[in-house]
This record gives sequence, structure tokens and C-alpha cells, in this order.
Amino acid sequence: MPSPASSGPEVETFTVIGMTCEHCVRAVTAELSRLPGVRTVTVELASGRVEVDTEVPLVADQVRAAIDEAGYTLAPPAP
Repeated sequence: MPSPASSGPEVETFTVIGMTCEHCVRAVTAELSRLPGVRTVTVELASGRVEVDTEVPLVADQVRAAIDEAGYTLAPPAP
């Protein structure tokens, strides 16, 4: 019998500050892809919008650390 541990797939959206080129996109994608449960990462360079398709909800501190590791800044959530 399958375990109900996961509530299913989720897509979480973030804004990353400081990305200016395709290298930036690759760096952010690589770091976020390493987080547990991440299936895909889609980065829109022009807006800084990042969508992360996950199996489980992401932990905000882990997301911030991954973005920092890539060399960029995670924008505060919109009110």
C-alpha cells in the first residue's frame, strides 16, 4: 500500500535578484536542483522568476542557501 507521506507535486515560485545571463540561469538551476524533492527548475531570466516543481514543500532556508550559493539574492516574498 502506498504511503501518504507526500501531498503530491507542488510548484513554488520565487524571484531571484542579480541574474543577468545564461550562466546565471545555469547556476541557479543547478543549486536548486540539488534540493531534496526537486523535479524541475524553470528560470525566466528577464523577470528573475524561478519556478520549482517539487515532490514536497521546500524549506525556505534551504532555498535561500541554494540561491546564495549560486551567488544571487532571493527576493522577499510579495505581501
